[in-house]
Amino acid sequence: MGDRRILISVQSVSRIYRMGEVDVRALQNASMDIYEGEVVIIVGPSGSGKSTLLNMIGGMDRPTSGKILFSGHDISAASESELTAFRRDKVGFVFQFFNLIPTLTALENVQVATELRGNTTDPIESLRLVGLESRANHFPSQMSGGEQQRVSIARALAGDPELLLCDEPTGSLDIETSRQVLGMLKKLNAEQGKTIALITHNGAIAGIGDRVAHMHDGYIYSVTANEQVMPVEQIEW
Repeated sequence: MGDRRILISVQSVSRIYRMGEVDVRALQNASMDIYEGEVVIIVGPSGSGKSTLLNMIGGMDRPTSGKILFSGHDISAASESELTAFRRDKVGFVFQFFNLIPTLTALENVQVATELRGNTTDPIESLRLVGLESRANHFPSQMSGGEQQRVSIARALAGDPELLLCDEPTGSLDIETSRQVLGMLKKLNAEQGKTIALITHNGAIAGIGDRVAHMHDGYIYSVTANEQVMPVEQIEW
Protein backbone atom coordinates (compact mmCIF):
# COMPACT_ATOMS: atom_id res chain seq x y z
CA MET A 1 0.00 0.00 0.00
CA GLY A 2 2.87 2.36 -0.77
CA ASP A 3 3.60 4.84 1.99
CA ARG A 4 0.31 4.36 3.83
CA ARG A 5 0.56 3.85 7.57
CA ILE A 6 -0.61 0.57 9.07
CA LEU A 7 -3.61 1.41 11.24
CA ILE A 8 -4.50 -2.13 12.39
CA SER A 9 -2.13 -5.08 12.56
CA VAL A 10 -3.64 -8.50 13.32
CA GLN A 11 -0.77 -10.78 14.31
CA SER A 12 -1.26 -14.57 14.56
CA VAL A 13 -4.60 -14.16 16.32
CA SER A 14 -6.62 -17.16 17.44
CA ARG A 15 -9.91 -17.17 19.33
CA ILE A 16 -11.15 -20.34 20.99
CA TYR A 17 -14.56 -20.54 22.68
CA ARG A 18 -15.29 -23.26 25.21
CA MET A 19 -18.73 -24.79 24.48
CA GLY A 20 -19.35 -27.43 27.12
CA GLU A 21 -16.70 -30.08 26.54
CA VAL A 22 -15.79 -28.81 23.09
CA ASP A 23 -13.34 -26.12 21.98
CA VAL A 24 -14.68 -24.10 19.06
CA ARG A 25 -11.87 -22.45 17.08
CA ALA A 26 -13.53 -19.33 15.69
CA LEU A 27 -10.23 -17.81 14.52
CA GLN A 28 -7.05 -19.69 13.75
CA ASN A 29 -3.67 -17.98 13.47
CA ALA A 30 -5.15 -15.03 11.55
CA SER A 31 -2.80 -12.29 10.35
CA MET A 32 -3.45 -9.20 8.22
CA ASP A 33 -2.80 -5.46 8.20
CA ILE A 34 -5.31 -2.70 7.51
CA TYR A 35 -3.85 0.52 6.13
CA GLU A 36 -4.97 4.01 6.99
CA GLY A 37 -7.49 5.35 4.47
CA GLU A 38 -8.26 2.08 2.67
CA VAL A 39 -11.43 0.03 2.22
CA VAL A 40 -10.95 -3.64 3.08
CA ILE A 41 -13.67 -6.17 2.29
CA ILE A 42 -13.55 -9.35 4.39
CA VAL A 43 -15.46 -12.12 2.61
CA GLY A 44 -16.46 -15.56 3.80
CA PRO A 45 -19.42 -17.86 4.40
CA SER A 46 -21.37 -17.93 7.64
CA GLY A 47 -19.22 -19.38 10.42
CA SER A 48 -15.92 -18.50 8.72
CA GLY A 49 -14.81 -16.21 11.57
CA LYS A 50 -15.57 -12.82 9.97
CA SER A 51 -17.59 -11.40 12.87
CA THR A 52 -15.12 -12.77 15.41
CA LEU A 53 -12.30 -10.99 13.58
CA LEU A 54 -14.29 -7.75 13.42
CA ASN A 55 -15.07 -7.97 17.15
CA MET A 56 -11.36 -8.40 17.90
CA ILE A 57 -10.36 -5.42 15.75
CA GLY A 58 -13.07 -3.30 17.40
CA GLY A 59 -12.02 -4.18 20.93
CA MET A 60 -15.27 -6.00 21.73
CA ASP A 61 -13.50 -9.30 22.35
CA ARG A 62 -9.97 -10.43 23.13
CA PRO A 63 -7.79 -12.99 21.33
CA THR A 64 -7.01 -16.30 23.01
CA SER A 65 -3.53 -15.90 21.52
CA GLY A 66 -1.75 -13.44 19.27
CA LYS A 67 -2.08 -9.68 19.35
CA ILE A 68 -3.84 -6.78 17.65
CA LEU A 69 -2.11 -3.42 17.28
CA PHE A 70 -3.91 -0.13 16.62
CA SER A 71 -1.46 2.59 15.55
CA GLY A 72 1.25 0.47 17.17
CA HIS A 73 -0.56 0.05 20.51
CA ASP A 74 -1.46 -3.48 21.62
CA ILE A 75 -5.21 -3.28 22.24
CA SER A 76 -5.37 -7.02 22.98
CA ALA A 77 -3.40 -6.31 26.18
CA ALA A 78 -5.41 -3.19 27.12
CA SER A 79 -7.41 -2.88 30.33
CA GLU A 80 -11.22 -2.81 30.23
CA SER A 81 -11.27 0.96 30.74
CA GLU A 82 -8.69 1.42 27.96
CA LEU A 83 -10.76 -0.77 25.63
CA THR A 84 -13.90 1.24 26.45
CA ALA A 85 -12.05 4.46 25.58
CA PHE A 86 -10.72 2.85 22.38
CA ARG A 87 -14.21 1.81 21.22
CA ARG A 88 -15.62 5.23 22.13
CA ASP A 89 -12.92 7.39 20.54
CA LYS A 90 -11.43 5.42 17.66
CA VAL A 91 -14.08 3.11 16.19
CA GLY A 92 -17.53 3.50 14.64
CA PHE A 93 -19.70 0.39 14.26
CA VAL A 94 -22.31 -0.23 11.55
CA PHE A 95 -24.50 -3.32 11.94
CA GLN A 96 -26.74 -5.39 9.66
CA PHE A 97 -29.96 -4.63 11.52
CA PHE A 98 -29.37 -0.88 12.08
CA ASN A 99 -29.90 -1.07 15.91
CA LEU A 100 -31.60 2.31 15.99
CA ILE A 101 -33.69 3.27 19.03
CA PRO A 102 -37.25 3.23 17.65
CA THR A 103 -38.62 5.91 20.01
CA LEU A 104 -35.96 8.44 19.00
CA THR A 105 -35.76 10.49 15.82
CA ALA A 106 -32.85 10.18 13.40
CA LEU A 107 -31.25 13.25 14.95
CA GLU A 108 -31.77 11.95 18.50
CA ASN A 109 -30.26 8.56 17.60
CA VAL A 110 -27.10 10.34 16.45
CA GLN A 111 -27.23 12.73 19.40
CA VAL A 112 -27.13 9.83 21.88
CA ALA A 113 -23.90 8.55 20.33
CA THR A 114 -22.42 12.05 20.31
CA GLU A 115 -23.20 12.53 24.01
CA LEU A 116 -21.90 9.09 24.96
CA ARG A 117 -18.62 9.97 23.32
CA GLY A 118 -18.50 13.34 25.08
CA ASN A 119 -17.93 14.90 21.70
CA THR A 120 -18.79 18.36 20.41
CA THR A 121 -19.55 17.17 16.85
CA ASP A 122 -22.86 18.61 15.62
CA PRO A 123 -25.22 15.62 15.11
CA ILE A 124 -26.90 17.36 12.18
CA GLU A 125 -23.49 17.51 10.48
CA SER A 126 -23.21 13.72 10.78
CA LEU A 127 -26.63 13.39 9.14
CA ARG A 128 -25.56 15.86 6.45
CA LEU A 129 -22.56 13.64 5.63
CA VAL A 130 -24.96 10.80 4.76
CA GLY A 131 -27.43 13.07 2.97
CA LEU A 132 -30.22 12.79 5.54
CA GLU A 133 -30.41 16.16 7.26
CA SER A 134 -33.92 16.57 5.80
CA ARG A 135 -34.99 13.41 7.68
CA ALA A 136 -33.62 14.56 11.04
CA ASN A 137 -37.02 14.61 12.78
CA HIS A 138 -38.30 11.32 11.37
CA PHE A 139 -38.51 8.16 13.47
CA PRO A 140 -36.99 4.88 12.20
CA SER A 141 -40.46 3.52 11.38
CA GLN A 142 -40.94 6.48 9.02
CA MET A 143 -37.78 5.69 7.04
CA SER A 144 -36.82 3.06 4.49
CA GLY A 145 -34.26 0.38 5.30
CA GLY A 146 -31.61 2.24 3.34
CA GLU A 147 -32.33 5.47 5.18
CA GLN A 148 -32.18 3.70 8.53
CA GLN A 149 -28.81 2.22 7.61
CA ARG A 150 -27.55 5.67 6.62
CA VAL A 151 -28.68 6.98 10.02
CA SER A 152 -26.71 4.17 11.64
CA ILE A 153 -23.68 5.26 9.59
CA ALA A 154 -24.22 8.86 10.76
CA ARG A 155 -24.35 7.54 14.32
CA ALA A 156 -21.10 5.65 13.76
CA LEU A 157 -19.52 8.90 12.53
CA ALA A 158 -20.38 10.73 15.77
CA GLY A 159 -17.09 11.63 17.41
CA ASP A 160 -15.13 11.42 14.15
CA PRO A 161 -13.65 7.89 14.57
CA GLU A 162 -10.59 6.82 12.60
CA LEU A 163 -12.03 3.41 11.73
CA LEU A 164 -15.48 2.27 10.57
CA LEU A 165 -16.26 -1.42 11.11
CA CYS A 166 -19.24 -2.62 9.08
CA ASP A 167 -20.84 -5.99 9.89
CA GLU A 168 -22.90 -7.13 6.87
CA PRO A 169 -24.22 -3.56 6.38
CA THR A 170 -26.21 -4.55 3.27
CA GLY A 171 -27.41 -7.93 4.58
CA SER A 172 -30.98 -6.67 5.14
CA LEU A 173 -31.22 -4.54 1.98
CA ASP A 174 -32.14 -5.09 -1.66
CA ILE A 175 -29.50 -4.59 -4.34
CA GLU A 176 -30.38 -1.01 -5.28
CA THR A 177 -30.49 0.11 -1.64
CA SER A 178 -27.26 -1.81 -1.03
CA ARG A 179 -25.59 0.18 -3.79
CA GLN A 180 -26.74 3.42 -2.15
CA VAL A 181 -25.36 2.42 1.26
CA LEU A 182 -22.07 1.13 -0.15
CA GLY A 183 -21.77 4.29 -2.25
CA MET A 184 -22.17 6.32 0.92
CA LEU A 185 -19.40 4.36 2.64
CA LYS A 186 -17.10 4.78 -0.36
CA LYS A 187 -17.82 8.51 -0.38
CA LEU A 188 -16.90 8.77 3.30
CA ASN A 189 -13.67 6.95 2.53
CA ALA A 190 -12.85 9.23 -0.42
CA GLU A 191 -13.91 12.56 1.08
CA GLN A 192 -13.36 12.08 4.82
CA GLY A 193 -10.44 9.65 4.64
CA LYS A 194 -12.23 7.07 6.79
CA THR A 195 -10.60 3.66 7.02
CA ILE A 196 -13.30 1.04 6.47
CA ALA A 197 -13.32 -2.69 7.16
CA LEU A 198 -16.50 -4.36 5.90
CA ILE A 199 -17.44 -8.00 6.36
CA THR A 200 -19.85 -9.80 4.06
CA HIS A 201 -20.80 -13.27 2.88
CA ASN A 202 -21.60 -11.73 -0.52
CA GLY A 203 -18.62 -12.05 -2.82
CA ALA A 204 -20.23 -9.67 -5.34
CA ILE A 205 -19.26 -6.77 -3.06
CA ALA A 206 -15.57 -7.69 -2.95
CA GLY A 207 -14.67 -5.69 -6.06
CA ILE A 208 -15.42 -2.29 -4.49
CA GLY A 209 -12.61 -2.61 -1.92
CA ASP A 210 -8.98 -1.62 -2.25
CA ARG A 211 -8.15 -5.07 -0.89
CA VAL A 212 -10.07 -8.27 -0.16
CA ALA A 213 -9.46 -10.79 2.62
CA HIS A 214 -10.98 -14.25 2.10
CA MET A 215 -11.88 -16.29 5.18
CA HIS A 216 -12.89 -19.91 5.69
CA ASP A 217 -13.07 -22.11 8.82
CA GLY A 218 -11.46 -19.42 10.97
CA TYR A 219 -8.51 -18.84 8.64
CA ILE A 220 -7.60 -15.82 6.55
CA TYR A 221 -6.33 -17.74 3.54
CA SER A 222 -5.65 -14.81 1.22
CA VAL A 223 -5.46 -11.02 1.17
CA THR A 224 -5.33 -9.58 -2.33
CA ALA A 225 -5.40 -6.10 -3.86
CA ASN A 226 -7.99 -5.22 -6.47
CA GLU A 227 -6.05 -3.98 -9.49
CA GLN A 228 -9.13 -2.05 -10.57
CA VAL A 229 -11.66 -1.02 -7.94
CA MET A 230 -15.19 -1.66 -9.20
CA PRO A 231 -17.66 1.25 -9.16
CA VAL A 232 -20.55 0.61 -6.77
CA GLU A 233 -23.05 1.02 -9.65
CA GLN A 234 -21.66 -2.14 -11.29
CA ILE A 235 -22.43 -4.46 -8.36
CA GLU A 236 -24.74 -7.30 -9.43
CA TRP A 237 -26.06 -10.38 -7.62
